Amino acid sequence: MTQTSQPLALVIGATGGLGGALADRLVTAGWRVRALNRNPDLARPGSPDLEWVKGDAMVEADIVSAAQGAQIIVHAVNPAGYKNWAGLLMPMLNNTIAAARASGALILLPGNVYNYGEDALPLISETSPQTPISRKGAIRVQMELALRAAAEDGVRSLIVRAGDFFGPKLISGSWLTQGLLKPGRPATAVTYPGPLEIPHAWAYLPDLAETFVRLLDKDLAPFEVFHFQGQQVTGRELVEALEIAAERKLPVRRLPWFVLIAISPFNEMLREMLEMKYLWDRPVLLDNSRLVVKLGAEPRTALPVAMQAALAGMGSLPAEGLRAAA
Repeated sequence: MTQTSQPLALVIGATGGLGGALADRLVTAGWRVRALNRNPDLARPGSPDLEWVKGDAMVEADIVSAAQGAQIIVHAVNPAGYKNWAGLLMPMLNNTIAAARASGALILLPGNVYNYGEDALPLISETSPQTPISRKGAIRVQMELALRAAAEDGVRSLIVRAGDFFGPKLISGSWLTQGLLKPGRPATAVTYPGPLEIPHAWAYLPDLAETFVRLLDKDLAPFEVFHFQGQQVTGRELVEALEIAAERKLPVRRLPWFVLIAISPFNEMLREMLEMKYLWDRPVLLDNSRLVVKLGAEPRTALPVAMQAALAGMGSLPAEGLRAAA
């Protein structure tokens, strides 16, 4: 297949977790992938198979230009450290909508569970009420409403909602790497944010990326939302999988939320994390029955295998474990 005959995808946020995983999977599927970045020369060595272009997600003209000829636009960009969601997320999405309107591209958006309050728990379906209790959740609802409204004007979008992301590469915004474990050193203990007996939804990024790619081959409505079940396990089951991957027992410590509360007035990221505490106090499960009807089955890697890949990517396996993962 020549480059000109390949379908083109624009990925905004290709240096992030889901953006990077989806970019890699699209390349494997035969897509030509263009990645937007404010510093493409810095980003290129990490993903040399992508076509890096200079641009800013906050500049509409940059997105419209980069999306020329694209069949899909992956909108996977988020401000680092939860900073200024209110000022950045909607303007960036509006720019993507403008680019999709100009190019005719389908927008792919990774969804999360921030949209839901406690009234939607424990099992969240596509029709569950979206009554967020956090500022971030309210913004995510606003984003999805904007895409639904754009669909009435001919701009198509596909949302796949999943739980907490983790993957085979170091992801700065993941609870696994920012809360449970310390990257860059062998795993010796786990700091868990909630009761160990409560189930929680996790999404292994290669599986989630595979789900997006498979859905591209299906007939889709102008505005589609599917829920990805992923790894729905208790904290105890997650720790057991980490122990299998690390080949050692891992003592469990409770996340000291009271300490976070005390210092949160001086740290924006901690304030934003505290808003999500309710998602660790209650079971959070995603109903994927609609997705299974569409695909036949949900892509899913065995949890110990996924955790070994994640620990390897974090640099948290001993040397012999890194050789086995490779």
